[in-house]
Amino acid sequence: MISGVLYALLAGLMWGLIFVGPLIVPEYPAVLQSMGRYLALGFIALPLAWLGRRRLKQLTRQDWLTALGLTMMGNLIYYLCLASAIQRAGAPVSTMIIGTLPVVIPVFANLLYSRRDGKLPWSRMIPALVCIAFGLLCVNIAELRYGLPDFSGWRYGSGIGLALISVVCWAWYALRNARWLRENPDKHPMMWATAQALVTLPVSLAGYLAACGWLSVQDVAFPLPFGPRPMVFITLMLSIAILCSWVGALCWNIASQRLPTVIVGPLIVFETLAGLLYTFMLRQSFPPLLTLSGILLLVIGVVVAVRAKPTRPAVTPVTEQG
Repeated sequence: MISGVLYALLAGLMWGLIFVGPLIVPEYPAVLQSMGRYLALGFIALPLAWLGRRRLKQLTRQDWLTALGLTMMGNLIYYLCLASAIQRAGAPVSTMIIGTLPVVIPVFANLLYSRRDGKLPWSRMIPALVCIAFGLLCVNIAELRYGLPDFSGWRYGSGIGLALISVVCWAWYALRNARWLRENPDKHPMMWATAQALVTLPVSLAGYLAACGWLSVQDVAFPLPFGPRPMVFITLMLSIAILCSWVGALCWNIASQRLPTVIVGPLIVFETLAGLLYTFMLRQSFPPLLTLSGILLLVIGVVVAVRAKPTRPAVTPVTEQG
């Protein structure tokens, strides 16, 4: 339990970087950032896949199709929508919507996987979820006081819509990925992370080339293929690919294999906390009192959720046939 929580914490610290990435290169379209990040991840995965080729050969065709579906929903589409949402609606609102994942995932895990992992009684789960929800509300009310530059109703509304799509994509990814890992305890989490990164390469390469073609028509002044700040862009994409996509996914896979799904869900709150930490570091300012109150509620909610023990799944008795 303790090691699983620590791995989830490390994954959250890595994933928190995704909230500041689009703010560092705001002039880059979200599609270029999404494809660039996972293109870098795909190239990084090549030597790792070669070293672990024996383990990768154990995967079936269905496993590879599952990895492709997971990387499309939980990586490419998720980050494309999230980066677009941050650029359109701002980081605070996007963080607020993505921050509902610690509430969304445990609820669906309780509904979908209670027979396998055990059911966390709603009487124990609701107080933790309420603390997390109010904590996220406090944090984002404080953040919204900064306002949005170039505000427009359509831009703001579309950003909220894209953030909601991100929630759906990542909730599906977290539940489906945890299910595969628990159904395949003999498969190493590092091998599964490598497999997902490997199938990303051809898809992200085709997407990056398509994005360059689209930009060459839409914005002839945008220098291709790496934009107006190539060194910053390439370094950022490599950093996010290694830390967020590779290290973060590896740590999360280990946590998903060691913890019940209803416990793993609330621990995604670490990603929100890390994103807020990095945002204030980028602003070079200290969080206001309302933000600190929200952070405290988030931590309390996570502690309550982790301390709550799921009931054992019911075992159907086997009757003798004579």
